[in-house]
Amino acid sequence: MAALNDLLPKAAVRLDVRVADWQEAIRAAGGLLVETGATTDDYTAEMIRNVEENGPYLVIAPGFAFAHARPSPAVLRTGMSWVRLEQPVEFGHESNDPVRLVVGLAAEDSGAHTAAMAALAQLLADPATTQALQDAADAEALLAVLAGPDGEHDDRGQEETAGEQAGDERRAGNAQPVSEKAVHKILTVCGNGVGTSLFLKNTLEQVLDRWGWSRHVTVEATDTISAKGKASEAVAILTSREIARTLGEIGVPVKVVEDFTSGPEVDRILRDTYDV
Repeated sequence: MAALNDLLPKAAVRLDVRVADWQEAIRAAGGLLVETGATTDDYTAEMIRNVEENGPYLVIAPGFAFAHARPSPAVLRTGMSWVRLEQPVEFGHESNDPVRLVVGLAAEDSGAHTAAMAALAQLLADPATTQALQDAADAEALLAVLAGPDGEHDDRGQEETAGEQAGDERRAGNAQPVSEKAVHKILTVCGNGVGTSLFLKNTLEQVLDRWGWSRHVTVEATDTISAKGKASEAVAILTSREIARTLGEIGVPVKVVEDFTSGPEVDRILRDTYDV
């Protein structure tokens, strides 16, 4: 699977871009995908149409939009772009507007970029890294932040959460809502199943790891159409407010997550799901 630095070349990074609205912000991200050979112009139009049809669900964290569309003939290869706006713009999201960072994704399929999405989700969940990305003076500095010293982000995260992790495991172990042999499934859902749902899947899996429940609960990222068919297999669905409205009543609890990179928020939702 491709790593983050494989998918985001220096030529696909633009900082302090001036735009008038969210459409121009996505066009900026899409233009970089075209310039670096990842897509044709048609894919930019598909990303804009995705928001028009499904709402601003791709604004997955405060100030951060993850622009993408379904794999299509307009995708020439899997790639990413990074646009930091000079002034933030409104996408229409209830809690995460305004947006200053737009990351574009073009995916040939649903699997090749999974490792890169996991790495990016971990980076953006760290406040210090997020601030460093906002402060980066140029593309080289930004890419250096994304690369980071080997192990720096993981070590820091382990130190910060050590006490919390121990408490999580004690409480989760005492509750024991999942039997030793049972394997439950939770679905993370977005419009296309290749972008924002992978961010949420990664965050949820990190929480499950802290709890020591990874053996008992599996997480699958999927799209809205597939989710309706798979709902009967799941104990819950985690998604955005916009996608929850699209799914409607499908026979299992649908939990709304506002910030897809927030471990504490996902932790609270998981506790509510299992009454821990």
